[in-house]
Amino acid sequence: MQKITKDHELAASQNPVTENIEKLRQLFPSIVSEDKIDFEALKQLLGDEVTEDEEYFRFVWPGKKQARAEALKPSTGTLRPAPEESLDWETTQNVYIEGDNLEVLKLLQRSYAGKVKMIYIDPPYNTGKDFVYKDNYRDNLANYRENYGRKDEEGNAIATQSERNAESSGRYHSNWLNMMYPRLQLARNLLREDGVIFISIDDNEIENITKIANEIFGEDNFLEVYLWESTFRPDNSSTLYRENAQYVLAFVRNLKALGRIYGSKQGSVGLPSLTKNSMKASKLSFPPNTVKAQFGDGKYLSGEKDSGYILHEDVIVKSGIIENSFSITGRVIWGQNYLDSELEKGTEIIFKTSDFVPYSKKAEDKRLAPETILPQKIVKDVLAGRAEVSKLFEEAIFDHPKPSSLIQYFNNFFDDDNAVILDFFSGSGSTAHAVLNFNSEKNSNRKYILVQLPQATDLDSIAHKAGYHTIAEIGKERIRRVAKKIREEEPEKAAEMDLGFRVFKLDSSNIEAWDPDPDNLENNLFSENIKPDRSEYDLVYEILLKYGLDLSLPIAERTGPDKRHTLYCVGGGALFLCLGSGITRRSGEAILAWAQEIGAENPKVVFRDTGFTSSVEKTNVYEVLRSGGVEDVKSV
Repeated sequence: MQKITKDHELAASQNPVTENIEKLRQLFPSIVSEDKIDFEALKQLLGDEVTEDEEYFRFVWPGKKQARAEALKPSTGTLRPAPEESLDWETTQNVYIEGDNLEVLKLLQRSYAGKVKMIYIDPPYNTGKDFVYKDNYRDNLANYRENYGRKDEEGNAIATQSERNAESSGRYHSNWLNMMYPRLQLARNLLREDGVIFISIDDNEIENITKIANEIFGEDNFLEVYLWESTFRPDNSSTLYRENAQYVLAFVRNLKALGRIYGSKQGSVGLPSLTKNSMKASKLSFPPNTVKAQFGDGKYLSGEKDSGYILHEDVIVKSGIIENSFSITGRVIWGQNYLDSELEKGTEIIFKTSDFVPYSKKAEDKRLAPETILPQKIVKDVLAGRAEVSKLFEEAIFDHPKPSSLIQYFNNFFDDDNAVILDFFSGSGSTAHAVLNFNSEKNSNRKYILVQLPQATDLDSIAHKAGYHTIAEIGKERIRRVAKKIREEEPEKAAEMDLGFRVFKLDSSNIEAWDPDPDNLENNLFSENIKPDRSEYDLVYEILLKYGLDLSLPIAERTGPDKRHTLYCVGGGALFLCLGSGITRRSGEAILAWAQEIGAENPKVVFRDTGFTSSVEKTNVYEVLRSGGVEDVKSV
């Protein structure tokens, strides 16, 4: 039985360098020797396509090399479950994570690589005010715990002094780019081949974010820069221009895999509509029972002119259907030949009561490609976002939330009822709100993963006085209130929806031996290797993450032999764990029986190394499982 030590690949998050070397090995086996790259051999294989000239087009800034390297460093941290702060923990597939998104993105690499359909982020705009994200490339996890893990005597988060990134700083743009680059690099790995990332941004960094996105995602995978009228009441403080617009930059993991995307429906707000001037008088004839009428049941007499059209026969309407054949003269956009061809296809024709504009149900439902300028009456503005949150909380709890309608508009771009949506700058939780609204309206089952730094709210803020001491607390409560609202207003739909979320919190590893800098390491080397303030449940999720399993998977529990420990089954038999004490041969037999009972194929099994009653029993457990066909057995 192999023990997972600090040097084992499962003791940390996925190592991107190892993954990249393996990809090169698959392409060019001859350039890899002893897990090292022979660049001279690679250059020979690429021929004249390799450049060593200093003068070629590229985007550089101070710190870029270090920022790029940071994305390649694995994390030794973990995500600790918080069921007490969650909603519908046992059944939900939605995830809310408190923590520094750089470390969290690293931890999600094994479990979610290539699984996310859409990412929406609203990062700090680099306005010269509080910067908040203070990366420490030496030990970012320790830096996070120092800055965001402190509590006062009442257990409330202590506000951390935020760094300012003043424009007068010589590294004004560089600081922001160094923060964004590794996060986007890691985010790309999580996208599906047809996955899309949307980045909200203003004019301070639109040029620079486009350049690094071109580099990370590739210029060929650029989708669009959408213009969003972020406020209907422009800022009048400037004498040069009235600022009322922001941007949403969109890239695809692989544009060739994307397929078609959709914006508004034909005839929706923000799309051009037909006018009287585009029509001409013409006569059309309809067979019986082919037309739906948008006016009341009854008999409508021929010869009467009504809003621009003339009936040539009496029309009888029953249950919204015109029952008889008839002809009409009016200002129409269809000719008789086109009308007949549509009727032959079985298209349902709608007969409106104003100027006669025949259109089909098919045409009405036709979805058009999105416009570069977002339709303002659909996506709304920042004031609508503020009002939306204020109505939920009954006070102005958050200053500048994005309206959920903006993110929901991007959700409409594609069809996939089971898509995973990620937001790793989640703020007040607008993305979760948008996904829940979308699921309610479309009877869909999309899931979200939100990541938010537990940044303390200002002591004088309305939020802090209302009891919300971090932005993450606001986000979680917003989702709870949206779920409650849906349950109250649409109970039948709510019964079929996933309105819950599982909360996880970033922390150092639960295992002393895996933590590169634990307290009193020397004193713990030969004693219990699980940290005293951690639970078995904490350890279950750390191992689940390291094995690359989904955080939303169901976890079943059974009492082990002699009732001395608990057995865990993750994801219907993908992983079994026994992390208590008193582990004997019977523990292995119980796991094997459980695996066979549910038909688990090639399950992985992990034991607590110090939990075995003796080294002999440890060997016996391994042999029992191996004889039953279970090969992947490890201890921690």
